[in-house]
Amino acid sequence: MKISTAIILLAFVFGAMSCDTRTEAEKIVDKAIEAHGGENYKTAKIEFDFRDIHYSIFKNSERFDYSREISDSLGLIKDVLNNSGFQRTINGVEIDTLSEEWIGKYSRSVNSVAYFAYLPFGLNDQAVIKENLGKTVIKGEEYHLIKVTFEKSGGGEDYDDEFLYWFGTDDYLMDYLAYSYHTDGGGVRFREVSSVKEVGGIRFQNYINLKPEDESVSVEKIQDLYLSGDLEVLSEIILENLKVDVLKE
Repeated sequence: MKISTAIILLAFVFGAMSCDTRTEAEKIVDKAIEAHGGENYKTAKIEFDFRDIHYSIFKNSERFDYSREISDSLGLIKDVLNNSGFQRTINGVEIDTLSEEWIGKYSRSVNSVAYFAYLPFGLNDQAVIKENLGKTVIKGEEYHLIKVTFEKSGGGEDYDDEFLYWFGTDDYLMDYLAYSYHTDGGGVRFREVSSVKEVGGIRFQNYINLKPEDESVSVEKIQDLYLSGDLEVLSEIILENLKVDVLKE
């Protein structure tokens, strides 16, 4: 009787293991998301100021709603990007004369800030393709190196951008990221975490933003350039006045 029970338990364990069809890259990203906030992301409305612009962000697997508010000589400009599309209002009046070009530019700008603020949560979006490039070492610390690309269908206008993420092998925290992009002339960027703040159970990170002299270089070479000191500081990415409200599901 005891032997039969043991066999049944073993069969259950091996059966559960065999049902996990996730790739190694997906497992690493799942652990990273958990380390940075996990389930807290799904019910959180996040607000912060970035370069004198106020942002409000909500995102889960079904919907997203990003907005930003800018005060200038025209008054209060509010941009909203969500599942329905993009809308700009000035002093509460909708602007319906924007060209497709400017709608695209404003949408990319809002989406970019939201994307980086939410990392690594967005790395499980449907259009994301994840590849495990193995382990690497930066400044004596070992990391899982994950490459991210995007499906053309559902990957947005910037689907051909490429990203690299360094997740600690011990804590699965994202200490570095890099990406290549093609809009506005294209380029390559490398970001190093400069400071961290936890609000509402979510880890928010500020970065030093660096770039190589030759921005046509492959993003896969960026780590070597960083370690050899061949990247220059371009800017700082700092989120201020962070606030997290928990929304009811």
